[in-house]
Amino acid sequence: MPESDAPATLPRGCTNLQLRQLTRRVTQHYDAQMAAAGLKTTQYSLLTAVLSMGPARPADLAAALRMDPSTLTRNLKPLIAAGWVETGSGSDARSRAVSITVEGRAKRAEAQRHWKVAQQSLNQTLGVPRVLALHALIQESLALLAPEEPADADE
Repeated sequence: MPESDAPATLPRGCTNLQLRQLTRRVTQHYDAQMAAAGLKTTQYSLLTAVLSMGPARPADLAAALRMDPSTLTRNLKPLIAAGWVETGSGSDARSRAVSITVEGRAKRAEAQRHWKVAQQSLNQTLGVPRVLALHALIQESLALLAPEEPADADE
């Protein structure tokens, strides 16, 4: 890049650290509301995914949530223990399927009310234009950082 095209200022500090600080702060904001429903934001997200996808294979849930399968298994355990999620037989004898229970649907509905309060509060604190810009920047960044699909061997 020619010197005249260089940005006037370069980013200072570690982008990873700044993003982690932001995500911790946002997570704390949501967790404070979700605690009233007895859930963490990660549990709410998982209940929501199981509700929308279920019954689903654990591998499909992990892929949809961009989560390691072992992390998914660990995160499902308290939801299963609480009776909000259950595992059963999948499409064949070797597979399992995860589905939400009636109690899980009720817990998710309760938690959704608290999530909405957290979202509205964040919108008010940051301002809707900033939240919209943040969403757009996140989506653009995720697309740019997406791993490349492996080339098909037949091509």
